[in-house]
Amino acid sequence: MMRLLFALFFAVSYTVAAQTTPTPQVPHKMAFAGITLTIRDDARREIQKDVDALTQSPRHHNIKVERAKTYFPIIEKIFAEENVPDDFKYLALQESALIADAVSVSNAVGFWQFKDFTAMEMGLRVDKQIDERMNIASSSRAAARYFKKNNVYFNNWIYALQAYQMGAGAVMRSEKDSQPGARSMEITSKTYWYVKKYLAHKVAFEDMVKGDGQIKAMTYESQNKKSLSDFAREVSIDEEELKLYNKWTKSGDIPSDRTYVIVIPVKGNTGEIRLPNNTIASKAGETAKNSTSVSAQKESRRKVNGIPVIEARQGEGAVQLAARAGVAVGSFVKWNDLENPGALTVGQTYLLGKKRARADKAYHTVAAGDNLWSVSQQYGVQVKKLKRYNRIESDRDIKPGMTLWLSARKPKDADKTPADTRPIEIDKSQTFAWGVDPNEGKTQMPVVTTTTPVTVVTTPTPATVTTVPPADSVSETLADTVETAVEAIDSARILLPDRVEVSAPVDSTALKPVVTEPIVVITVPDTHTVQPKETLYAIARQYNLGVMDLVNLNNLNLQESIKPGMVLRLKETAPAVENTPAPATPERVETTNKPVTEVIHEVKATDTLYGIARKYGVTIKELTEWNNKKDFSLSVGEKLRIQQK
Repeated sequence: MMRLLFALFFAVSYTVAAQTTPTPQVPHKMAFAGITLTIRDDARREIQKDVDALTQSPRHHNIKVERAKTYFPIIEKIFAEENVPDDFKYLALQESALIADAVSVSNAVGFWQFKDFTAMEMGLRVDKQIDERMNIASSSRAAARYFKKNNVYFNNWIYALQAYQMGAGAVMRSEKDSQPGARSMEITSKTYWYVKKYLAHKVAFEDMVKGDGQIKAMTYESQNKKSLSDFAREVSIDEEELKLYNKWTKSGDIPSDRTYVIVIPVKGNTGEIRLPNNTIASKAGETAKNSTSVSAQKESRRKVNGIPVIEARQGEGAVQLAARAGVAVGSFVKWNDLENPGALTVGQTYLLGKKRARADKAYHTVAAGDNLWSVSQQYGVQVKKLKRYNRIESDRDIKPGMTLWLSARKPKDADKTPADTRPIEIDKSQTFAWGVDPNEGKTQMPVVTTTTPVTVVTTPTPATVTTVPPADSVSETLADTVETAVEAIDSARILLPDRVEVSAPVDSTALKPVVTEPIVVITVPDTHTVQPKETLYAIARQYNLGVMDLVNLNNLNLQESIKPGMVLRLKETAPAVENTPAPATPERVETTNKPVTEVIHEVKATDTLYGIARKYGVTIKELTEWNNKKDFSLSVGEKLRIQQK
């Protein structure tokens, strides 16, 4: 009886203590990704309701806090490497509560709630064996790159955050002014709900997730085929506990087709864990790489960007290594841009083929000791292309922490973005009239509408075409031109009908029709056939349309290029056009039983399985079946069979 009373006493004491813990309050000002946010009273009340709901149950709130303490060190390290503001880590709590196998009603999965096709676009493997959306390290890196991709359009992390939920195109259409490069912004009741929901999570957890958690997480990069069961025995941890933190491998087996990150849970103050390669890792959150040496036979099968590679051995120069690889010395020296072919670096990877114009990765974060040549070797991409993509001249222009673009041209203002991550000093003592409408007190002229006809002059003369300098290739990608395209989205002129409503200020003495200059209206055809070297931006300017109007009318993908011969719709009323561009060197095999044409597509460095499927109007499932593919990986130069009816 005494034990029962004693337990009851402590339970009541804990409940009272929990209830007396003050709920975090939404401040009038707060910082996000280098932007000072002024939160007006109407929005502050909405956000506070969400904060109250998130902290209402101390037990559930504390469970999320512990998960955050476990996973946030991994996310923080990856975001720092990718040059993404640390504040975005709270979005994982909003998206999934940091539950690995969380699934939404729209079938989005994992820590960052990626749909399968988006995950694959960002380089994650998603199939019956592996789902990297449930891997905290892989999915966080994909999320970071998705944030950066969105920020290319806006140069404003608030709108990059909003675009994570509704897409960049939708944000462009809904927001008249995306305030590029803004250092301060207002949050009002009209601010998009997703942004306000995020701010609630930041307020509810920011002060609670400091310090170490009960379970820490260490990551181990595996390149060898093994099972979680074997790995658990090797590191002497509980197998079930290990599987709980690695749900991304559905079968419990780790393939060897790429590097996979294994999360190792460490409870309490466990000091050292001996990893499979006899490396001792003593800090939770640090990453240990699998350094097991590979045999010469296995080494010869390795590729970088679709190019075979080989590692130099002790005492080897270009002559010896080229002989071992079975290639000509002159070619080997040229492929690797070698200035001193006599002595090679032991363990350095050297290429056995020509470098590509684009890498199969989007970005590289410069580490100490990196230079343009080493990055070029690591990704199999030409040094001159690295210079062009990043608008730099030499090694003097790169420094540790800098993000190098590997397959597309960096926007001109991209280097301004990292400055947005600087901490902000906020004067919380400053007081404002928070409840006052910012537009209150401004004099507004009354408006009257008149239907007086406006003279409209129609001229058959086509609009002036803006000449765009030719790109490196005819197939200029939309991603490369988006830096100029976004500027035109809101600048398109509106075509007027024969009779328009004209708003004019009211004259207190009399109402008179507004006299305007004759308006020239451009006659727009139903469709436009893309010409060589034309860009989407030039076509939009030619017909006074917005770039996103063309994208939406024709279901274009901003990551793919427009090609000569494509027919683009210019009006909603125009019939849909089937654009099925043939590959550069098509190999067609006509079947006799069915009216089906088989096309051979040669994989390029920038191709993804999802992009190829969209290009030819087929499904990913059909592509994998036609080509007997067991996963979604692609190799540069690989030929895919595609059946077209």
